Amino acid sequence: MTATAPAQAVDPRRYFESVEAKRSQKAERLPVCVYLETTNRCNLLCTTCPRTYAELEPPADMSWALFTSIVDQIPHLERAVMHGVGEPMLVKNLPKMVRYLKDRGTYVLFNTNGTVLNDRNGRALIDAGLDELRVSLDAANAEAFMAIRGADFFSRILRNVRRFRELQVREGHERPRVSAWLTGLKETIADLPAFVRVAADIGVKEVYLQRLVYFENESIGNARPDQALFERMTAGEAVYLDEAAALARSLGMTFSASGAASEPGMSLTRASDGSPWSLCRRPWSVMYFTANGRALPCCIAPFSQRGYENYTLGDATQQTLHEIWNGPGYSSFREALLSDQPPTACANCGLRWSL
Repeated sequence: MTATAPAQAVDPRRYFESVEAKRSQKAERLPVCVYLETTNRCNLLCTTCPRTYAELEPPADMSWALFTSIVDQIPHLERAVMHGVGEPMLVKNLPKMVRYLKDRGTYVLFNTNGTVLNDRNGRALIDAGLDELRVSLDAANAEAFMAIRGADFFSRILRNVRRFRELQVREGHERPRVSAWLTGLKETIADLPAFVRVAADIGVKEVYLQRLVYFENESIGNARPDQALFERMTAGEAVYLDEAAALARSLGMTFSASGAASEPGMSLTRASDGSPWSLCRRPWSVMYFTANGRALPCCIAPFSQRGYENYTLGDATQQTLHEIWNGPGYSSFREALLSDQPPTACANCGLRWSL
């Protein structure tokens, strides 16, 4: 992939800052972050996920050939996120993929539901050098978990994560950093302090509140406007946020929000200029590939607009990444994002989605 190499090192956790304020239809440098949807298969039926309600693409695991083809075309890749709409730990080659990226100096992470985390594959991820393991738990008790995630696996996940953390502590492994994630819903916000306590009890030191993403029309499951906290959080609900933050501090834990916010409440308010999409840097810093090789603008798009055909920017099985990255699809997408008529998938996107 021909493009300008990074002029200086990029913090992989703040890769979006690698993009200059002045942007155009063309990207001046390679993407510094790639989302690799290692699979679109999943063993849960989450009521906040579009995959539960429709087949987005034919079921597939990303092939080794496709994976290496993508990675090898970005020689200075700073960050790889190995999830999409499926459960990465269902993929047999996952530790091998992590090791391949780590051998290139890439910062590697993924979200997991934790259902199949066991001693064998947990140790394999440690040995592979995984940097972050994000556990999407979304509930503080079994009843809420069943309602949100569609299966009775709450106790199993807590047991799996606790055993993994005990293994890390016992053997002195600092990586991967393990965190617990809760999607902010009206239905579960009152459980936020209890969620912090649950994380502490299983040895997890970081907790993150994640913004709900939902379709503007024809909402599905719990991914609905009336469940969103964004710009809709009441004073009473804010109390739970404050309680959770205070509890986390007392336990020596990190409690933050997804994205660039330094504290959770900031992620639940809209940018004041009325066009928050204009601040997005993803189309100049990130590429997202589905398990079948389809190039999408970001991980938010599948949750904010129905139909991949509306925002497909290329196909890695048919095109080089250079052809995609500064091709007509990406160029027109960037041009729209810089205008007052952004792509539909971006129109309602706030400044601090999950980065």
